[in-house]
Amino acid sequence: MYYIIVNPASKSGRGAKIYARIEPVLKEKAVSYEVFFSERAGHVITITKELCSRVPCSPEDPLKLIVLGGDGTLNETLQGISDFSCVAIGYIPTGSSNDMARDLHLPKDPVEILMNILSCKKPQCLDMGQVVYENTTSQLSRHHSSELLTVRYFAVSCGIGFDAAVCEEALASRFKNILNKIGLGKLTYLTIALKQLIAARKVSCDMYLDDSDTPIRLNRFLFVAGMVHQYEGGGFKFCPGANYHDGVLDICVAGDIPKPKILIVLPTAFQGKHYRFHGVDKYTARKLRLVTSAPLWVHTDGEVSMKSSSITLTCGQNKLQMLL
Repeated sequence: MYYIIVNPASKSGRGAKIYARIEPVLKEKAVSYEVFFSERAGHVITITKELCSRVPCSPEDPLKLIVLGGDGTLNETLQGISDFSCVAIGYIPTGSSNDMARDLHLPKDPVEILMNILSCKKPQCLDMGQVVYENTTSQLSRHHSSELLTVRYFAVSCGIGFDAAVCEEALASRFKNILNKIGLGKLTYLTIALKQLIAARKVSCDMYLDDSDTPIRLNRFLFVAGMVHQYEGGGFKFCPGANYHDGVLDICVAGDIPKPKILIVLPTAFQGKHYRFHGVDKYTARKLRLVTSAPLWVHTDGEVSMKSSSITLTCGQNKLQMLL
């Protein structure tokens, strides 16, 4: 039995169209399934929680979810799971970023992905991140759901600062919907990034790796991203070589870089060439604590709910079971 969660609004309605393509396949193959359609931000969390509470499952016989949506839809799914050892997820990407699918090298054809999910006999275990918001503000994202959580999981990445501010604006952008309809959704993030870059203010950050009491001091920084996978933001290869099985977060730090120089650095991140520039650094850690001089937006897989000035990221090795 498969339980399918569909975000019909993903990529400006593409989610509904893709589900219409795979539903005949499910019926032709006589697959037992139940489908749920999300109606608003946060609804996927509610659906997942209800399924986890009412459907009997165990590590030997996990609840099989198929998520059809973008990275944000997958992220909401994670927030609703109470026991990850009892849930296996198949993912059919229909978002504008699809960074998870990009790093997993999923096929472009959703029907082919579906057939791979249905034929998967044993889930593959992937790393998954967790962020704890230790100090939050009352400023909420324009896209926040009623499920305001101070602990969130992430499958791809978690960032604070510039990249999260771009995600926060993109989630509420009508411009994104227009570009998605003409197949240019990736330009949304680049366009908003340039706008946010101009408005970025000076904020400092203390960064603690693992259990160190001695911080790495960033007198001014643009963003810090802790990543399980290589890509975020629609194909920016911020952490080339990130391994989603090693139990370690790859960390991209954009420090005190002159704004005009960012215009040169940012495009090179599509090929993962940004570390050649002074002010862009990489680290690895199983735990990352960040304390900033002012509250900033925080994102998990592109989803933004609130601002914080103190967060702790950890990586759970092989915690996420995927039907691949």
